[in-house]
Amino acid sequence: MTRCDRAGGVTVHGLSAGYSGRVVLHRITARLPRAAVTAIVGPNGSGKSTLLGSVAGVVRPTAGSVRLPDGMRPALVVQRSAVSDRLPITVLETVRMGRWAHRRLWRRLSEQDHEIVAECLHLLGISELAKRRLGTLSGGQRQRVLVAQGLAQRSDILLLDEPTTGLDGPARDIIAGALTDTAARGAAVVHVTHDLADAARADHCLLLSGGRLLAEGAPAEVLTDDAVEAAWGLRRKPAQAPPTA
Repeated sequence: MTRCDRAGGVTVHGLSAGYSGRVVLHRITARLPRAAVTAIVGPNGSGKSTLLGSVAGVVRPTAGSVRLPDGMRPALVVQRSAVSDRLPITVLETVRMGRWAHRRLWRRLSEQDHEIVAECLHLLGISELAKRRLGTLSGGQRQRVLVAQGLAQRSDILLLDEPTTGLDGPARDIIAGALTDTAARGAAVVHVTHDLADAARADHCLLLSGGRLLAEGAPAEVLTDDAVEAAWGLRRKPAQAPPTA
C-alpha cells in the first residue's frame, strides 16, 4: 500500500514483498530522507532491488506500506542491461522522455523542458553524444544517459538500481557527483549497490541480508565489521600498516 507523507521523505513500514508467491522482503521498516543520498547495500539476493521496486511502485507489497511525499511520483533509473541495444533512439530523445510525464499526450515540450534536458546532458557529461544512437554507446555512456533521463523528471524521489556497477572510475565519479547535486536540491536520492565503498560515500545507509534489515543510519555506524560479517559471512581484512623506513 502506498500513501502520502506530507512531512517529506519516504517511510517504509512493516513492508513485505516478493514475486510469484515467494516472499523476498520481510517486514522492513526504514526511512529514506530528503536532501540526502541513501545507499541500499547488501549481498546478492538480499532484497535490495525488490525494496527499490516497492518504493517505485512497480512491486506490490504483500504487507505493510510505503509513504511518499505528498503528490510525488518517484523517478526510477534502471540498469543499462534492461534497455535493448536495438532501440532506434538517440541520446537526446532518451533524455527528453524524462519530461513526458510533465506534458499532456502529444503536447510539445516547452522551452523550460528543453532547458532541463540540456542541463541534465551537461551534468552527466554527455552533451556531445546527443545525436548518437543509444545502442552505439559504451556501457558507461549509456548508464549516464539513463541517469540523465531520471534527473530530467525533476522528481523529489530519485531511485537508481546499481547505477555505477561495472563502470570505470571517471564514469562513477560523474554519476556520484550528479546524485550529490540532486540531493543538495532537496531530493531523496536512493541507490542500490553491493559495493561497500559506494555505500560508505552515502549520507544514509540501509544494510539488508536475506530480505531483512540488519541496520540503518550513517554509513560509518551501519557498515561495521560485525555487520558486514553478519550480512556476507565474511570479515573485512584489516588495513595494512605502511612500510617502515
